[in-house]
Amino acid sequence: MKKFNLPNTLTIIRILLIPVLVVLFFVEFEGHRLAAVLVYFVACITDFFDGYLARKNNLVTNFGKFIDPIADKMIIACSLIAICVTEPIVEPAHVYTILIAVFAMLIISRELMISVFRTVAADKKVVLAADMWGKIKTVVQMMALFALLPVTDFYAWNADAGLTFFYGGFGLLALAALLTVISAIHYIVKNRAVLEG
Repeated sequence: MKKFNLPNTLTIIRILLIPVLVVLFFVEFEGHRLAAVLVYFVACITDFFDGYLARKNNLVTNFGKFIDPIADKMIIACSLIAICVTEPIVEPAHVYTILIAVFAMLIISRELMISVFRTVAADKKVVLAADMWGKIKTVVQMMALFALLPVTDFYAWNADAGLTFFYGGFGLLALAALLTVISAIHYIVKNRAVLEG
């Protein structure tokens, strides 16, 4: 089976979009962060289609199993770090900065922990499927980033819209952090047999 089939090509494209997202987010021009979130949206679309096409057309490869979760974690980590270094548009800014950083740390730490857990499982020839808690967390996290990545652009154009996006995104990120903890505990407890022996 070819390594660079369509699903794997979409995954590679997602990785290549990460520096584009970062540059658009930090290089200032009118609407640059809205452009960054559009790139993030395209990356999320490729994330859906590469998995769907791989399963539908029986194009699942070891390379795909390796590179797809890496691509996911890279774009999540880069997006979270981007919003962490952006000064909040509300006061007290330092409090919101700390909270957003803590939420990002929880999410990134959870991704690393589950990756290692799956590596241990794979060593024991056990395949661990994603559970519902993790899927819900991913959707909420995605919605939070959709709101927070372009928030300063919206605020510059319309203060009320900017505040709505910020508070909505902040609330969703807080919920994603909570779901991160719940999903990690549930996932490990459900598959605790992996840690035996």
